[in-house]
Amino acid sequence: MSLFHWIAGCVLALAWVSRIVDAAIGMPGVTDISQPEWKRDPQPAPGGPRVSIIVPARNEQADIAQTLTLLLELDYDNYEVIAVDDRSTDGTGEIMDQFAGGWGAEGRLKVIHISDLPAGWMGKTHAMWTAGRQASGEWLLFTDADVLFKPDSVRRALAYGESEKADHVVLFPQMIMHGPGERMMIAFFQTLFVFGHRPWKVADPKTKDHMGVGAFNLVRRSAYEGVGTYQRLRMEVLDDMKLGKVVKQAGYAQRNVFGRDLVSLRWARGAMGVVNNLTKNFFAVLSFQWWRTVICCIGLGFLNLGPFLGVGFGHGWARLPYGIALLAMFSIYVGMSERSDVPAYYFLLHPLSTVLFLYTLLWSMILTLHQDGVVWRGTKYPLDELRRGMV
Repeated sequence: MSLFHWIAGCVLALAWVSRIVDAAIGMPGVTDISQPEWKRDPQPAPGGPRVSIIVPARNEQADIAQTLTLLLELDYDNYEVIAVDDRSTDGTGEIMDQFAGGWGAEGRLKVIHISDLPAGWMGKTHAMWTAGRQASGEWLLFTDADVLFKPDSVRRALAYGESEKADHVVLFPQMIMHGPGERMMIAFFQTLFVFGHRPWKVADPKTKDHMGVGAFNLVRRSAYEGVGTYQRLRMEVLDDMKLGKVVKQAGYAQRNVFGRDLVSLRWARGAMGVVNNLTKNFFAVLSFQWWRTVICCIGLGFLNLGPFLGVGFGHGWARLPYGIALLAMFSIYVGMSERSDVPAYYFLLHPLSTVLFLYTLLWSMILTLHQDGVVWRGTKYPLDELRRGMV
């Protein structure tokens, strides 16, 4: 048993420490466009490149007014906003129309109303594809209806994208969190994100690491059309990440950047709000395969609970490698606390958030299989179509 503890502990220590060392070396290389050096206009001048900001929305009457207000107050001149009312049954469409007819929106805001969803499409991907066909920009910015923009957010991102000759710029949003449940679950999600993805490797064309964020996917039109537009991703649940995947695979220049509160959103309300949001997505992450989900749960449980259990139940020196793994894990929380509203001591809640996350994975699988598909915002997408449409 002691040998087993040593082997398991050493595996965990190696896994966590290697990723921490990699992140410590690579993460400082990810640009923060909120820094003073990016407070400039994008080139070429005059006017800068035109950008079309695409905002799909279905039943978003609680948030759409604030989002459109902030978008119409950007300090960049050469842009348009295309708001898409995707079959809303609340007041979303009416609010959009009110803005379009208001002072300052004429010539800047265009509203598209979609009443029917064609077969073989997800609602969101169809809305973005429809808007993309009417967009006039050299750059397309795909965002969500609950995202909050600072006035200089788009100008800074464009300045960076033009300077770096990038084709796809992903700006990480700042998460607005209220209460310990939200902080606990989002902290776990971000920890897992750092472990599973390597943002510092996205710019390297030799790696497969890619990125996409629904709050801020800024894509050069030539790249967007070059990968087949959103028509290629028409049945993708994870459309934001898959857009990043196809852009990277096609050899286009992809970059991700930090920006502090240039872009922000409240992603979920409470711990179970995070669970509910992820339930739609995570069986899709695992390609809708039950056996991959089970294996993933076992692996994540070992990776995230193993160090705590090893320190608690191990004996003597067998606890040492588990302690090293915990120290490495804690260092992620320390780094996270410097960029977000999550204190480092939330590390102590990591076992609880792990259990909730494993529940989310299993519930996502069970619910999707039981429903024979994904039900999202009132529309059911059959499982066989989702599997056939995966990139």
